[in-house]
Amino acid sequence: MSDAVIVGAVRTPVGRRKGSLAGVHPVDLSAHVLRALAERTGIDPTQVDDVFWGCVSQVGEQSWNIARNGVLAAGWPESVPGTTLDRQCGSSQQALHFAAATVLSGQADLVVAGGVESMTRVPMGSSVAGGMPFSDQIRDRYRGVEGFAEDSPLPFNQGVGAELIAERWRFSRTQLDEFALASHEKAAAAQDAGAFDPELAPVVLADGGKFAADEGIRRDTSLAKLGELATPFRADGVVTAGSASQISDGAAALAVTTSDWASRHGLRPLARIHTAVVAADDPVTMLTAPIPATAKALRRAGLGIEEIGVYEVNEAFAPVPLAWLAETEADPERLNPRGGAIALGHPLGGSGARIMTTMLQHMRDNGIRYGLQTMCEGGGMANATIVELL
Repeated sequence: MSDAVIVGAVRTPVGRRKGSLAGVHPVDLSAHVLRALAERTGIDPTQVDDVFWGCVSQVGEQSWNIARNGVLAAGWPESVPGTTLDRQCGSSQQALHFAAATVLSGQADLVVAGGVESMTRVPMGSSVAGGMPFSDQIRDRYRGVEGFAEDSPLPFNQGVGAELIAERWRFSRTQLDEFALASHEKAAAAQDAGAFDPELAPVVLADGGKFAADEGIRRDTSLAKLGELATPFRADGVVTAGSASQISDGAAALAVTTSDWASRHGLRPLARIHTAVVAADDPVTMLTAPIPATAKALRRAGLGIEEIGVYEVNEAFAPVPLAWLAETEADPERLNPRGGAIALGHPLGGSGARIMTTMLQHMRDNGIRYGLQTMCEGGGMANATIVELL
């Protein structure tokens, strides 16, 4: 029986908005992780059948099929194609799903999946500057629904959705701030222990300096400092910038093939892509789909939540993983053990691959058999992926 396996995973350190990676073109960020992936795995780029690349804001420097441009900038053969996809925050996780499906179907032997986002150089929302993506038929469908901003050019708002989740699950401001603080503390501990080092491909900057560590981690934060932040989405709300993911720059890449092909070419599989699903939920609240996506993945996998040794639930906003915990009754000690997007950042199109890279490293370091990754996405969707360590 054929399977889909990951034989390599690498990422850049994640940069803050206007931080260390601000001067790096997103095409070159993509090229950097592609080269690093080939170097670390020993794969021959001439054997790569396709590159599936996630990117959300596909305008300006991220337009014109950044997947193909990344291949060319990497110096890979002109024979290697690439395509760019957008499933919002889950774009590179979806790229992994497509890669797995492609090798399983026999349409390709070796596919690279990943993604990039330079939110400094191509700000979030840039892609809607030239027109309105929400037609009158969509507005008519959701007019009057709590959280739908009828008079706004962007009537679906993730921050408002996070507030609706906090209200529905009755999360307090203190609970959200405590979760945010824990994310920074876990990420700092992992960084200090060198846990991220094997997955990172440091970036040499224009001035000759080397960017080698995630720079979003705030070691000096505290509940007191988090408590001073404003609530921008609702005057009486509980969600702040401190309990939300950081606007970031970064890229990540994974190599996907079958066990048979890997064996014939001397590649060592890291993990098997056990189950890959996508689900959708209410687009106004927008951020709840990881809950049905997880249920769907576990059902198809024939596994119970207690059999999963680590869960990576993207920290778009603190209420998202907290609601997921409440509904799944999962072990909170297994959730985002090395911190999440609140501390490490969320370069939209690259986050799915970044999270998978980090989760795989944690699984290898701790001998964990099964890991589950899920993340909320614009439009009320979510991908969920279960991988099995090999």
